[in-house]
Amino acid sequence: MKILGISGSPKAGQNNDTLIENVLEIAEKRGFETDKVLISESNIAPCTACGVCAKGEKCPIDDDMQPVYDKLAQADGIIVSSPVYFGTMTAQLKALFDRSVQLRRQGFQLSNKFGAAMAIGGSRNGGQEKTIQTIHEWMHVHGMVIMGDGGHFGGILKKPAAEDEEGMQTALDTINKLCDVLEMTK
Repeated sequence: MKILGISGSPKAGQNNDTLIENVLEIAEKRGFETDKVLISESNIAPCTACGVCAKGEKCPIDDDMQPVYDKLAQADGIIVSSPVYFGTMTAQLKALFDRSVQLRRQGFQLSNKFGAAMAIGGSRNGGQEKTIQTIHEWMHVHGMVIMGDGGHFGGILKKPAAEDEEGMQTALDTINKLCDVLEMTK
């Protein structure tokens, strides 16, 4: 089974990229195949609502989103992390989410996949729950099955994430919950 990790941060090698690397390492140790999408290494343009994908055709925007479609479709589980930017996810992550409409319009390809979310804010109550809620809304629109960390919404961390022991535990609980549920579906 495969888990895809998506870091919604435009900053390379920072909190969210590192968090995605760490949780995917846990999934690998548990026997899962993993893949990742790092927004910091990607150029994904916003959707223009041209409607081409609704006709069953490939998105005409030629950018780094093209391989992401395959990664999303091939994953059994998807874990997304975003920094909190002005109370919610980054614009770059929103562009990826908007462009994923092609997978919905062409057979609900993410339906019944399992999803989880994490967010990193500047303080303990820095908008992480709202950011996670927004990620969950994207998952709901695709018909995904959503889980949290076993007690709450998902991984809720404050920066610097590596120093946030309480928050890091919620991230570990979130990836382990995703792995547990995927194992139950084998």
